[in-house]
Amino acid sequence: MALLTATRVRHYFGGLCAVSDFNLDLQPGELVGIIGPNGAGKTTVFNLITGVYRASEGSIRLRDTELVGKTPHQITALRVGRTFQNIRLFRDLSVLDNVRIAHYAQVRYSPLEALLHLGRYRQEEQRIIENSRRLLSIFKLEHLAGEIAKNLPYGSQRRLEIARALAIGPELLLLDEPAAGMNPNEIDQLMEFIQWIRREFQLTILLIEHQMKLVMGICERIKVLDFGETLAEGPPEAIQNDPKVLEAYLGEEPVG
Repeated sequence: MALLTATRVRHYFGGLCAVSDFNLDLQPGELVGIIGPNGAGKTTVFNLITGVYRASEGSIRLRDTELVGKTPHQITALRVGRTFQNIRLFRDLSVLDNVRIAHYAQVRYSPLEALLHLGRYRQEEQRIIENSRRLLSIFKLEHLAGEIAKNLPYGSQRRLEIARALAIGPELLLLDEPAAGMNPNEIDQLMEFIQWIRREFQLTILLIEHQMKLVMGICERIKVLDFGETLAEGPPEAIQNDPKVLEAYLGEEPVG
């Protein structure tokens, strides 16, 4: 059974069709990429999956649960995590608090227990702090736990955003241009890291990326969008030699 299924999804901004007849079957454990020129509709697809926008037409299901009509926080509670093309941290909170706050989509204590600091609240808070520090350690950010997020270098902010996304305990992780602003050496490290977190956290990953080395190197399947429509879909070796894709996005020569 597919983890995520999108069926004939369309979305309009006024009279403009930003996404047209988008279909996707994402199987548990897959790592799938979405590519396309700027304005192709890639981030719009992510925003439709995560409830930022409500699809004008069609269905998006997480297993048996319809996501169209649900709010972003409801979808987060269903264990769907994401990062953003433009980093969106709680800039004036500490590094530790940025990760801590993501856990609250899954807390099991009641408002009354939180107000009175009863046993289950204290136990849960201790678990959240311990797990937050564990994630910071994995991302080599533990020594920066007390720093204000906006003061971190760009690369560290990117790592913090992924750590925060993992704090909700996602089953599905959406990565929106995780390699943006990285140099070739950092991209190599990111490729290894994405594959590691996929195994370590047993994730299904859907990513948007312009860095073809990353997409072709780690994705099992690639979906190509152009002006909101699906241009091609298949394994990397088929995509990088597809004449329509080469014309629309990758240039005239196959990607080596």
